[in-house]
Amino acid sequence: TNPLRVLDCKIPEDQPLIETLPSILDHLCPACGAHFGALRRGLEQRGIFYRLLPRLVRGLDYYTRTTFEIVHGTLGAQNSVLGGGRYDGLAEELGSKVPAPGIGFSIGEDRLVMILEQSQPERARHVLDLFVAALGEAAEPEAARIARELRRRGLAVEVGSEGRLKRLMDLANRLGARFVLIVGDEEIAAGGYSLKDMASGAQQRLRRDELLKRFSGK
Repeated sequence: TNPLRVLDCKIPEDQPLIETLPSILDHLCPACGAHFGALRRGLEQRGIFYRLLPRLVRGLDYYTRTTFEIVHGTLGAQNSVLGGGRYDGLAEELGSKVPAPGIGFSIGEDRLVMILEQSQPERARHVLDLFVAALGEAAEPEAARIARELRRRGLAVEVGSEGRLKRLMDLANRLGARFVLIVGDEEIAAGGYSLKDMASGAQQRLRRDELLKRFSGK
C-alpha cells in the first residue's frame, strides 16, 4: 500500500489536517517540472479540459511523475471511470534489460458501458467513419482537436501519427475507415484539409467549417 494514500483520505474529520500538508506541486525537481509543464501544454493544445488535484494518489507505488483520473458527471458520487499513471521503471523492476517507459490505466467497465448507453442508446458502432492522419508532431494537436469535435457529433474517429502517409493510409484501410483526413503542416498553413473517400478514391480540400458541415448529422 502506498503511504501517500493518506493525502487521498476521504474521512471528513481529517480534511482540515490534510489541507495543512505541503503540496507536491511546490516540490517538483527541475526535470519533473519541465515534464509536467509539457504535459499540461499538450492537453491544452488539444482542447482537453483538466483539473489539477495535488492530493490525487494511486494505490500502487510504481507510478512516476504523472497520475490521472477520468470522471463522468452522470455517475453520482462514484464518478471515476478510469485511473492510472506513468511508470518509467516498472519494466526494469520486472527484469527487463531494456528501459521501457510506459503508461497504463484501469477502467471500470460497468461504468463505461453505462455512459455509452446513455450517450448513444440507439447506435451500435461497427464502422469507422473517419481516420485522421497527422503528418508531423506539429499537426498532432490540430488532428486531436478535429477528432474531438467530430466525436462529439457522434462519429467514430481514430487518429494516427506514427510513420509516413503511406503507412497511415494502410492502417486506415485495415481499420475499415470510410474517409481519411490528412492533416499536415501544408494543410494547416493553407487553412484546409485533404479528405479522401476510401471507397471511390475521390479526394477534396475542405476548410475546417466545411469539414464539420460535411459530417454534420452523420
